[in-house]
Amino acid sequence: MRQRRLMNEINVVPYIDVMLVLLVIFMVTAPMIQTGSVDLPSVGKSSQPPVAPLEVIIKADTSLALRDRSKGSAEHVVTRAELASQIKQAQAANPQQAVLIAGDRSVKYEVVLGVMDELQRQQVAKIGLLVQPVAAGK
Repeated sequence: MRQRRLMNEINVVPYIDVMLVLLVIFMVTAPMIQTGSVDLPSVGKSSQPPVAPLEVIIKADTSLALRDRSKGSAEHVVTRAELASQIKQAQAANPQQAVLIAGDRSVKYEVVLGVMDELQRQQVAKIGLLVQPVAAGK
């Protein structure tokens, strides 16, 4: 009896047939695919620098101060009643100006939320919280 020899070759003909069928399918379907368009911003819109924000500073004794970064770093003391009206006046001149609330570390979070709630009730737009990152060594 003769021993059979094992065949160590791979028959690639079926793989070539499958690849040719896939190639034909892709060639037929490629012209049917609709391309999407992306609306990119123009250079004129993105070249404008962002407007410096207004800062509402809540001090440790819960008194309020307002700082307009676009006019310098000077801050002036305001009451809760004056706060919303002064911010609205500043935003009327520049509607893109954001409002950031910066609370002292020792102030309760409830006071910060109270100021934010009051500004939202007065229809002040673009309100956010200002945070300070913790140093890496601490």
